[in-house]
Amino acid sequence: MHFSNIGTIQSYSLFGESQHLPDVLHCETIAERSVLHDWELAPHRHARLHQVLLVESGGGTAHLDDARYPLRPGTLINVPPGHVHAFRFQQHTQGWVTTLADELMDEIFVRVGDVRRDLAQPAVLPANAYVSQTVAQIWQEFSGRAKARALVLRGLSATLLGWVARAMEEHHPSEPHPAESSLVQRLEALIEAHFLEHWQVADYARALAVSPTHLSRVARAATGVSAQRLVEARLMREARRNLAYTHLGVATIAYTLGYADPAYFTRAFTRDAGVSPRAFRAQVSGAGVRRFAPRQRG
Repeated sequence: MHFSNIGTIQSYSLFGESQHLPDVLHCETIAERSVLHDWELAPHRHARLHQVLLVESGGGTAHLDDARYPLRPGTLINVPPGHVHAFRFQQHTQGWVTTLADELMDEIFVRVGDVRRDLAQPAVLPANAYVSQTVAQIWQEFSGRAKARALVLRGLSATLLGWVARAMEEHHPSEPHPAESSLVQRLEALIEAHFLEHWQVADYARALAVSPTHLSRVARAATGVSAQRLVEARLMREARRNLAYTHLGVATIAYTLGYADPAYFTRAFTRDAGVSPRAFRAQVSGAGVRRFAPRQRG
């Protein structure tokens, strides 16, 4: 399998589903989707989703970008956002696919050092008992409706990513880059402080005393995406949160996010999400996401 014609590769929210994750995360068996496609999933990528696969029995072949990996029982696969991947599974392969949205990843990766940079690299490696136990717990919690389900799933998500990062370090030790790591952390802090002001990459580079080219190179190495994409993604995440959890109108959200023209905001959101703001709100409302009225000040 060859990925040279990247223009033909599909970008999916979740294995072809049009709507973004309305739940804390998504967990399903490998067989659930694979059996619908004769156990073969064509090359595709997820712009805003991080996936962790665990093969319990059976096997097959994984393609991550242009590399090919054999899959055996006990294999762990880390698929960061934006990386092209494809799978050909043996029939009746058992295992799980855990999918985490970037909103959840943002919450998890606060003050955790270089873990985000490490997990931004695709990997296929043996799973240890901790990974297997955590995935099994995630599947059990995701499939049920027990009290504090969302809280437990958030905690298990962080635990899973921690075990994956440790497994990756054990099998593929990374070279420390303290200066670059600090730069990315400072960039993320600046984005959080200024994204509503619509700073450009050049503005962030100036504040950090580096060139825009260097900033984007370091950002891509640490997170898997460019500095420009980090800036855009933060703004769009805020838009999705407003659409999902408030009753604010689309125009009001646009002005709140610093857009002078609501129509321009609608075009930017549609380009990023694949659906209009109103369509996105209808999707998450249909999925049962509870919206809250904005809190009154004063």
